[in-house]
Amino acid sequence: MISATAVFEIGQIVHHRLFDYRGVVVDVDADFQGGENWYLQVARSRPPKDKPWYHVLVDNSENHTYVAEQNLELASDLRPIKHSMLVNCALRYENGRYFVERHLV
Repeated sequence: MISATAVFEIGQIVHHRLFDYRGVVVDVDADFQGGENWYLQVARSRPPKDKPWYHVLVDNSENHTYVAEQNLELASDLRPIKHSMLVNCALRYENGRYFVERHLV
């Protein structure tokens, strides 16, 4: 499969176009890395598998979603995301987005 360049980066706050939720990108796959059964059951709009897919922590929930690029857009509301898993992601919020914390050893 040919992979595409991702539009969104780790730390960007995004909005899901179909399900109307905000979240923060915590990982990016160059193309679909899920199983075929999951794709058939969950990805009902049948987004392309050869485009980037994103791991997103959903604001004000405990959900972690796997979303095709075509279903995301930059969020207009850039307030911090509330999600318990953010503490495990080494992300620091600043001016409307999250940045990966890098610690020198």
